[in-house]
Amino acid sequence: MKLGFDLQSVRRLFRLNLGLFIYGLALSMVVNAHVGIPPWDVFAQGISIQLHTSYGIASIIVSTIVLLLWIPLRIKPGVGSIMNAILIGLWMDFWTQYLPDFDQYWQNLAMFLLGTCTVAFATGLYITSNLGSGPRDGLILGLTKALGWKVWQLRTLVEVAVLGIGWVMGGQVREGTLIFAITIGYLMQGSLKFFKYQPNKQK
Repeated sequence: MKLGFDLQSVRRLFRLNLGLFIYGLALSMVVNAHVGIPPWDVFAQGISIQLHTSYGIASIIVSTIVLLLWIPLRIKPGVGSIMNAILIGLWMDFWTQYLPDFDQYWQNLAMFLLGTCTVAFATGLYITSNLGSGPRDGLILGLTKALGWKVWQLRTLVEVAVLGIGWVMGGQVREGTLIFAITIGYLMQGSLKFFKYQPNKQK
């Protein structure tokens, strides 16, 4: 008698959800350190200023733009893409209430750096479930396959580009923003390598 699922599917689903759970913690650490927001958030903030919309609406606009870029790259969304869009924000809210409120700058900076490293770790963990990636991670992997560049090169290029555009539109840039933009590409590539994921060889 066959069941409607197998053990491998359960493992992949668990891996996906664990990755998103940790990702929510990581982003919460980055944001609540108050030393700067990630480049994509600067971009969304800039859009909200220029279009006089809420940050939430601007974030939706950003996600829509990124998903439209999936089309020429022939990226196929999966269940992980949907769960990414829904769960990361919820897990961020969940973790925020448990994070410490530091008074010292170095403590906040340390939390930011740890959060940035954890973002990369969680990215590798959930992507290697092979159930689909979030809009921005999917864009990077799609560009990697299409252009043959390394993950860190494309991630850094894209992060710096959206940071620059967001800053010109009025988004706030601080030291943490620059740290994230410069390091996340290397960290993401290292995480994917750790989890033995090779974008150029994926179908």
